[in-house]
Amino acid sequence: MKRKLITIDLDGTTLNSESKISPKTKQTLQKVGQAGHIVSIVTGRPYRISKHIYDELGIKTPLINFNGALGHLPHQSWDKEYSKTFSKKIALDLVSAKDELGIKLITAEGKNYALADKASEIIKDFFPSSLKSTEILNKINLQQDPSAMTMLVDENKKSEIITSLENTFGDTINVSVWGGEHPILELSPKGVSKADGLEFLSNIYDINREDIIAFGDEQNDETMIEYAGLGIVMQNGTDKLKSIADDITEFDNNHDGLAKHLEKILKLD
Repeated sequence: MKRKLITIDLDGTTLNSESKISPKTKQTLQKVGQAGHIVSIVTGRPYRISKHIYDELGIKTPLINFNGALGHLPHQSWDKEYSKTFSKKIALDLVSAKDELGIKLITAEGKNYALADKASEIIKDFFPSSLKSTEILNKINLQQDPSAMTMLVDENKKSEIITSLENTFGDTINVSVWGGEHPILELSPKGVSKADGLEFLSNIYDINREDIIAFGDEQNDETMIEYAGLGIVMQNGTDKLKSIADDITEFDNNHDGLAKHLEKILKLD
């Protein structure tokens, strides 16, 4: 079979509901690589909470973080690495206006740093549960433009906050909403999406779009699903994403949906 580029989202796709990789998924992804195909992670997660998954899978391909804003080779310098950012002034302005807007918690991140205005236990690992003085989001510590910001907001003010952000900063940032139980907004550089990561990978490996297979489940996967020659949505994916899918897995992320679908379409032994 012609070599394929397999791009995989993490949460809700490669990982089960406990944020773990099942033995079957790990084994299948390794078989995909052994068969000559390329597997690359394309995630909204920052590097700090995706590198252990990258290492567990044992892949050596570029890692795409922050929904396409960062492309790099973990654990090494790479002259093709890229990072897209927006002005750190936006982060500092939002910290100053957080109470007025109804923002409860703010983080700003780049490849090698993560700052937050306060610690929180709300989402384990993602929001810091403790902070050193050098990890507090303020003008002293924020020395680089961020690739992403994440904010926990007042549920009753979410729509109002989105409108305010888009009216004030819409020329330079994207505003997106997380799925799940918590009202969380994410800011990213204007126009950046997971499709940028796929285009970057396809150029690196000289693979046509028609030979890209993408797996996802949520709103932030939409551009990736559309860009790929074969966009596959998980059984547990959103209805909106399923409506644009080329295919839908038979099983969800808790029952090895990605692995079983790859076995079928790539005809793995």
